[in-house]
Amino acid sequence: MRFDKAVIILKNKFFILGLMAALLAVIFIILDRATIYEKKDLAYGVTFSKQQAIGLGLDWRKVYLETFNDLGVRKIRLSAYWNEIEAQADEYQWGDTDWQIQTASGYDADIILAVGERLPRWPECHFPSWTSGVDEQTKEAKLFDYIKATVLRYKNNSHIIAWQVENEPFLPNFGECPPLNTDTLDREIALVRSLDTRPVVITDSGELSIWIQAASRADIFGTSIYRDTYSKRLGQYIHYPITPDFFRIKKNLVALFAKPAKWIVIELQAEPWGRTPFQDLSKKERDRTMDEQKFKDMIEFARQTGFREFYLWGVEWWYWEKTVQNDPALWADARALFNKTEIVSK
Repeated sequence: MRFDKAVIILKNKFFILGLMAALLAVIFIILDRATIYEKKDLAYGVTFSKQQAIGLGLDWRKVYLETFNDLGVRKIRLSAYWNEIEAQADEYQWGDTDWQIQTASGYDADIILAVGERLPRWPECHFPSWTSGVDEQTKEAKLFDYIKATVLRYKNNSHIIAWQVENEPFLPNFGECPPLNTDTLDREIALVRSLDTRPVVITDSGELSIWIQAASRADIFGTSIYRDTYSKRLGQYIHYPITPDFFRIKKNLVALFAKPAKWIVIELQAEPWGRTPFQDLSKKERDRTMDEQKFKDMIEFARQTGFREFYLWGVEWWYWEKTVQNDPALWADARALFNKTEIVSK
């Protein structure tokens, strides 16, 4: 009996010690302070979309050149939109994508090139129109052909530092997209890795996704950070009641299950998100989700998350404000940010 009691006591002690160790681990994860980098040590880039610039009525090439010449951007994420490159089945048109990549390379910029059917900017999925009458098996084969052709065309450009495969693939119910087929996604990733050794970026929503599925597939994991948006589902504007620690703690937890070599903020909100496209909103309503003060606040909020590299979302809007609305303040703030001088706003 004494032996049995001793075993039970020993088991209980081990259980208690294990429970305490688990509790201490959780506390460590939650309370651990990630390095908060000094401003001078941070790196900033932008996402640029030709389609977005055209939608705003802008000369997209001029916006693009000013992004480098005036803002001083040297990190950029570009999209090889399938519906632009293969507008007609089996006919690839590379001209505009070539120009963007060659121009960025001429400025010695680092390029992340996104490929796939779901890429940045609404409607999220950018299918060529001819795919609507094609069966799924053929459509998938054509998707893989376009991805392969794109990677092979640009793999010898040393300024491309990574390939992004799809955009926020694990974010459901957003955009005009079919349900995710994870098997197709995994084969897309495998295809890109078979063609080139550069890292693969997989992205996910910062506020609405759990990250594990995306991060576990990524060499570089990229999250978005938004604070003020409009929810069509709720019919109202939303301010996310989160602090920078939310992202730090989330990263610490996900890092227990996924080990990407690098964590970045691939999409940092720096433009309005309204009930309609922002160009159709009044300045007062645009300001509800992004203005000069919110821009400054977002930059500091992002720094406090412990991430070090950020790609801002909104360069086309800053230019639109400057040239169409005759308000250059945000453009000037962005220029100061990229040149690592103090942001001065009204």
